[in-house]
Amino acid sequence: MYTTKTLQDEILRLKKEKNICILAHAYQSHDIWEVADYVGDSYGLSLEAAKSEADTVLMCGVRFMAETVKILSPEKKVLLSHPQADCPMARQMNTEQIRQLKEQYPDYAVVAYINTTAELKTLCDTCVTSSSAVNVIRNMNTENILFIPDCNLGQWVADQVPDKNLKLVQGGCPTHVRVSLQDVEKARALHPQASLLVHPECLPEVSAAADYVGSTTGIMDFAKASKENEFIIGTENSIVQHLQFLCPDKKFYPLSKDCVCHNMKLTTLSDVYGCLNGSAGEEILLSDEVMEKSRKCLDTMLILGK
Repeated sequence: MYTTKTLQDEILRLKKEKNICILAHAYQSHDIWEVADYVGDSYGLSLEAAKSEADTVLMCGVRFMAETVKILSPEKKVLLSHPQADCPMARQMNTEQIRQLKEQYPDYAVVAYINTTAELKTLCDTCVTSSSAVNVIRNMNTENILFIPDCNLGQWVADQVPDKNLKLVQGGCPTHVRVSLQDVEKARALHPQASLLVHPECLPEVSAAADYVGSTTGIMDFAKASKENEFIIGTENSIVQHLQFLCPDKKFYPLSKDCVCHNMKLTTLSDVYGCLNGSAGEEILLSDEVMEKSRKCLDTMLILGK
């Protein structure tokens, strides 16, 4: 029988032996964080994917993230830690809908949230993450922008970049939209001294009530650097635990007990071990055409997001 520690030790041994880089999204559990080579949000993971010298990259996250790794590193073997770990938002639009929107708005550049499929990215001018969205949109040389699919993130970006004309599509993260203004009121009443930090995928009225709005990494960095001691966290609830490990002298509270991404929770430490020994996971395979066309979308994000 393995313990968490012995299983982690075996994972660390195998990844070194097989030259495998483990990337973990911030919403993964802390035992997976501890064996990862890099932990972060989508933007940070996309940068690390491009820089990694490993022969194989294991993505502990959801499918579109593993696809991004494959697109940026087509010569590498890319594994998704759990075959069923998908992002519901990434499936909210298909290529035919994008083609119809492009015909309807021919003068608009199409910007996709990175939480979209590789196929969808082939039809978009660029993509963004929550941490890079404002810079990407601001640096685009066009005024009219069709932003897909998260209208909550899109509205937050539009507020930050008022000189751009953003047309939004009705989509979004089913995890973050569960959080309501009533949750804010309850959390404020329970923790009156705490600062409220939320993700821009939340509803606009929730973001408007926050003391800070930013990406997952942005929220963690803000909490770590702040002189305040109490924080209400308005993103996936795993971040509460991670911040408790990172800042044991501070207090962290979930904005809503329902802000849980079930797809992110599918991956376990045993799945990571199984991927390394060849008994679990799924290799990500994309056609050359999809990789070539979607690569342009990602490369543009990396350039404009700086």
